[in-house]
Amino acid sequence: MKNILNSQTLKVGVLAISTLIVTSSFTKKNTPPPADDLQGTISISGAFALYPITVKWADEFRKLHPNVKFNISAGGAGKGITDALSGLVDIGLASRDINPAEVKKGAYTVYVTKDAVIPTFNTANPDAPALLGKGVKRAQFADIFVTGKITDWKQVAGRVSVPIHIYTRSDAAGAAETWAKYFDKKQEDLLGVAVYGDPGLAQAVKKDPTAIGFNNIAYLYDLKTRKQVAGVHALPIDVNGNGKIDADENFYGTIDELTDAIATGKYPAPPARNLGFLFKGKPQKKELIAFVKYVLTDGQKFVDENGYIALSKQKLQDELKKVN
Repeated sequence: MKNILNSQTLKVGVLAISTLIVTSSFTKKNTPPPADDLQGTISISGAFALYPITVKWADEFRKLHPNVKFNISAGGAGKGITDALSGLVDIGLASRDINPAEVKKGAYTVYVTKDAVIPTFNTANPDAPALLGKGVKRAQFADIFVTGKITDWKQVAGRVSVPIHIYTRSDAAGAAETWAKYFDKKQEDLLGVAVYGDPGLAQAVKKDPTAIGFNNIAYLYDLKTRKQVAGVHALPIDVNGNGKIDADENFYGTIDELTDAIATGKYPAPPARNLGFLFKGKPQKKELIAFVKYVLTDGQKFVDENGYIALSKQKLQDELKKVN
């Protein structure tokens, strides 16, 4: 009798455990994930420099929060800042310093990454080999873009006499403002044929063998090969002014070499600069705060591969405090 009871008890116990396992497995497999209550639309406008990485951040953020939508457009830093301060967008992409007048209007900036403006020229230039070997001094760039004293490539490279065709930006651009700041000037002080946008300026230089211009990094390098795109290349800066590009100034071969040089200070600042999200006042919208926090934390893993330079850990912590 005892053995019969024990056998029956054992069967009931095994059945109960089996039922528990099946129920637990079914519950775990079929329980829907926690609902994501984050929703809304984030509108963004501004700098061509920040546009590519911002699109990437938005795409990755939507994988986590599919109910948040984005409207993103590039039109230059000036437009983005104006749009943000007038309430037309939530975020203005800023690639230049914010002036006191903008601060008075409520400009509130959170810096998210770093890049640089790079002088450019056409590789079909007959003086290309000499230019790549000698580089161009800061004073020479100033005499090309600001004073107009240098008008022929022979004055720079000392080889073939061909006129310098200068191209600049027509839109209120952080790149132009930053490039001008390298000479202690403003965008309106720059000479040249005015072209709209970063892509437009790169194309203008690519089509003109004797052209000179400037671009943000993202428009000069192929992110897959990590090398410079065909036709329009970086024009090396002779940082120490000794008339040649030394080994520690020769960092334009790949996007990774260049970003390392910017990060370590080998490339001058300006034209290296911080890039930021600009708001009208401290952001209040739940989805907006969540997006900025994502960009400053998990989103930073996309910075290097997309040709930008990460801010220091301390700087990122300081920027996070601005939205907490």
